[in-house]
Amino acid sequence: MRVRPITPELLVAELSDRLAAASPGEWVRVAVDGPPPAAPGELADSLVGPLRERGRDVLRVSARDFLRPASLRFEFGRDDPDAFHDDWLDTGGLLREVLAPLDPGGTGKVLPSLWDAERDRATRADYVDVPPGAVLLLDGALLLGRWLPFEVTVHLAMSESALARRTRAADAWTLPAYARYEAEADPRRAADVAVKVDDPRRPALIEDPG
Repeated sequence: MRVRPITPELLVAELSDRLAAASPGEWVRVAVDGPPPAAPGELADSLVGPLRERGRDVLRVSARDFLRPASLRFEFGRDDPDAFHDDWLDTGGLLREVLAPLDPGGTGKVLPSLWDAERDRATRADYVDVPPGAVLLLDGALLLGRWLPFEVTVHLAMSESALARRTRAADAWTLPAYARYEAEADPRRAADVAVKVDDPRRPALIEDPG
């Protein structure tokens, strides 16, 4: 594996340049994928301002707002790693309400959140009209390999040991799901951009996954 060390600031600048130049005048759907310790939401948030400075409207959406109801997520218990991998994310709702409306010729009418997992009820969010040329920044975990349509995918990669070290003890049961994800989806190779973030303060672009 060949990597290029990069500062967090330069990473944001390089990603912003790439996304701002993608498909001018068209919607660009971007997945920022990674486990919680990799902080994909923080990276997605950090791209909003630079993209707007570069002339692109931005819509921020989080996959955590498109989880299935608890009755479905916890059908096999609250700590089943296979259910976490396969069944927690409402891919149908995410596709229907967010990604498909931004297909070429789509309506551009997007529901930015669907389900409040903590309260286990619908968020009752309003639809928003996304102007042509806007960039959708969607953060979440286990997003790749699901046949979801994205123009650009970014994966924040962690070694098995780093992920285990940085995962909260209460969430250690999810680690087999991430190991399965690495084996089945191979996100470092599948993503358009892969970034090694064993230490989030010292990221490195993966230029050859090996």
